[in-house]
Amino acid sequence: MTRIDENEVKKALDKPAAYGEDIDLNEYVEGDREVEQIENITDTPEDLKKRMINVGVEADDDGKEGTILFIDNAMSHCSNKAQEGLIIMNTQKALEMYPWARDYYWSAIDPTKDKYTAKTYQEDSDGYFIYVKAGYHIKTPVQTCMMLAKNRSVQNLHNIIIVDDNASLDMVTGCTTVHHANQALHVGVSEMFIGNNSSLSFTMVHSWSDQTAVRPRTNVLMGKNSNYVNNYVVLDPVGTIQSFPNAYLNGEGARCSFNTMCIAHENSNIDTGGCAVLNAPNTGAEIVSRNISYGGKMIARGKLVGNAPGAKAHLECKSIILKDGGVTHAIPELEASCSDVEMTHEAAVGKIAQEQIDYLMTRGLSQDEAVSMIVRGFLVGGIRGLPTNLQSEIDAAIEKANEGN
Repeated sequence: MTRIDENEVKKALDKPAAYGEDIDLNEYVEGDREVEQIENITDTPEDLKKRMINVGVEADDDGKEGTILFIDNAMSHCSNKAQEGLIIMNTQKALEMYPWARDYYWSAIDPTKDKYTAKTYQEDSDGYFIYVKAGYHIKTPVQTCMMLAKNRSVQNLHNIIIVDDNASLDMVTGCTTVHHANQALHVGVSEMFIGNNSSLSFTMVHSWSDQTAVRPRTNVLMGKNSNYVNNYVVLDPVGTIQSFPNAYLNGEGARCSFNTMCIAHENSNIDTGGCAVLNAPNTGAEIVSRNISYGGKMIARGKLVGNAPGAKAHLECKSIILKDGGVTHAIPELEASCSDVEMTHEAAVGKIAQEQIDYLMTRGLSQDEAVSMIVRGFLVGGIRGLPTNLQSEIDAAIEKANEGN
């Protein structure tokens, strides 16, 4: 852990984020740090189970190596079926048990980045700690669920994921609220470390409430020949989201992929994207976003930074407006400090072509069915590696959006 200037952190408590709507942290109280403990995930209360399933997290351990449930600011459930080769626990406990964990703590993200990271640091926030030992390949996914249960509260989480050399891990994370926590704030600081010849697939699915504010902060440090896949899915109404994860490809031959799928409903303000910094030779990156506005505001950002020879990367932002009053804004950005790089970008904003609808209607579909099929294909077309159980949720979200169109 690098030395941190406490005075600078205190100053950063008033520092707005570089992007997105500013949030007044004084409007929220700290989320609960003592919550009900659920020993067996199958015993989760029915109302919470429904929220978990809606974001791709199963309320059982079948086909999963581990499950974590956080409610507000405390861990409610933690199970580890893999045992050998995998450590799963809450972050604060890991810092107590494993002195080496301190080497990772606040080493990938600067707590003075903005008010959200500063608040997480000052409160010694808890979160989940996942470590895959060198040489181990976790066969089935680890699933986590971050749940807001207290209205007008802030959930501050600090997560650490370490995939050591010659190892691999798939994760599915669902973020959601219970019905009475509509106006809460979620802040999730995640530091990820991928070793040499290792891979991490990380799928995050959001289903918040229409007044929830969401401010995740994620940095990923990547070693030689490592691979990182980030899938980010927002299908339901939300108040405001601002997310811009960064991957630093520091090892030769590293590869990363950011895939974003968002529906901006009326009154939603969504600002998402990703940044790949290619610091080592022969690294590669891809940033793909598919976004639809049903009356909400949708900003899609993407940034590629080429700093080493042989770096190749592509950025693609595509958006559709399906309801008047909606706004989409694509902001692609390329930056290079080396002559031997190849980086491209493509951005497009438009509408569904009438000829596509007409063609599908000649094949026996109604107009609504034709629109739904086109929207579904547009959303999932650029996203790879989504959990199969999310397909029904994607279909349901599209149908729901069409009903309100």
